[in-house]
Amino acid sequence: MTALQERAVPEYKRILLIRTDRVGDLVLSTPAIASFRRSWPRAHITAVVSEYTEPVLRHSPDLDDLQVLPKQQSRASSLKQIGGLGKLDLAVALAPRTEDLYLAGFSGATHRIGYVYKRRYLSRGLAQLILTDFCVSTADPGLADRYPNQPVLHEVHQVLALVTLAGGRHLSEELVLRVGDDDRAYARSIVPAGVVVVPLAPRWLAANFGAEPTRELITQLAREHKDVVVTYGDDTAPAVTALRETIPATNIIWLGNLPLLRWASVLGQASVVITVDTGATHVAAAMQVPVAVIFEREYYKLCSHEWSPWRVPHVLLCKPPQGADPAPLIADVLAAAATLGEDSTAAAIS
Repeated sequence: MTALQERAVPEYKRILLIRTDRVGDLVLSTPAIASFRRSWPRAHITAVVSEYTEPVLRHSPDLDDLQVLPKQQSRASSLKQIGGLGKLDLAVALAPRTEDLYLAGFSGATHRIGYVYKRRYLSRGLAQLILTDFCVSTADPGLADRYPNQPVLHEVHQVLALVTLAGGRHLSEELVLRVGDDDRAYARSIVPAGVVVVPLAPRWLAANFGAEPTRELITQLAREHKDVVVTYGDDTAPAVTALRETIPATNIIWLGNLPLLRWASVLGQASVVITVDTGATHVAAAMQVPVAVIFEREYYKLCSHEWSPWRVPHVLLCKPPQGADPAPLIADVLAAAATLGEDSTAAAIS
C-alpha cells in the first residue's frame, strides 16, 4: 500500500490531469476524469491535451479548465505553460508515455503520479526520479504472448487505478463524450438513423487486408443493408477516390474530413460501426453504438483485451495471415454487422 493510500482521502484543491496522445486513449480516460471529479467535487480540475484531441473534452462536465498544447510546441514551452497554472496539489499523467510523465513530474505539484509498463525500464526509472508515486502495468506484448493465462487489464481500468492511487474512492466506469447540439443536428440531417458506418483508416488498406478486400466488403455491406456510411480523412482520401469509381452502389454516403465531434455524431447514428483497431472503436462505444473491430494478428491477445470496445455489444475479429484469403474475414464481418445491427434495432425498439 502506498503512502497516498494509507491516509484519509487527501483534500486536493487543484488537480492537473495530463493526456496528450490519441483520441481513443483520451476517450478511455474519461471514466478516470469523471472519477477524479466525483472523488474531489470541490477541487479545481484542469486537463492538458493536444490540439487534435481537444474536442473529446470540449464539453466535459468534469473539468473546470482545459489547456491545449499547440502542435509542435517544445517540451520547454509546454512546461512553461503548465507552470503558469499556479500552485498544484496533484498532477496525474494519464498516459504511460515519456512526454506526459515529464509534464506531470515537472509541474511543481505536491503529489505527482502516473503509470508505466512493467518492462519499460527507462520509463520506470524516470518515474522513480520525478514522480512521487506510480502504478506498474503488466500490459506488455511480450508478457501477454509468453503467458497466455495472464490477464490483461483494459485501458479503462489501468487509468482508473490512478484515481485509487491518489486516494479517490468514488469511481465511475462510464465513457464520457459530449457532442454539441450543432454536431448532433448535422449528423441527423445528413445520415439516416440505423446506418452501418465504416471508418476507413489506413489499416484497412495494409498488405494484410488491402484495397480490393475493402472494396468487396463495402460492396457487400451496401447489398445487405439499407444505408452505409464511409468516413475518411486525408490519409485515405486517394483510396476513397478509387473505391467510389469501382463501387456501383447508390446507398453509400461518403463523408470526408469531418470535425471530430461531427464524426462522433455520425457514428452515433449507426446501428453498428465496422472498424479496424483505431480510435473509432472507442468513439463509437462512447456513443453507445455496437462495434465490430478487426485487430491486427500481431499482439492480438494484448490489443483485443486492452482496447476492446467498452461496455457495448461487440464482436472481436482478427486479420488473416499476410497472403491468406481474406474471404473468411469478410464473411465474419458481414455476419457481425447483421447480428449487432439486429441487436441494436431490438434494443432501440424495447
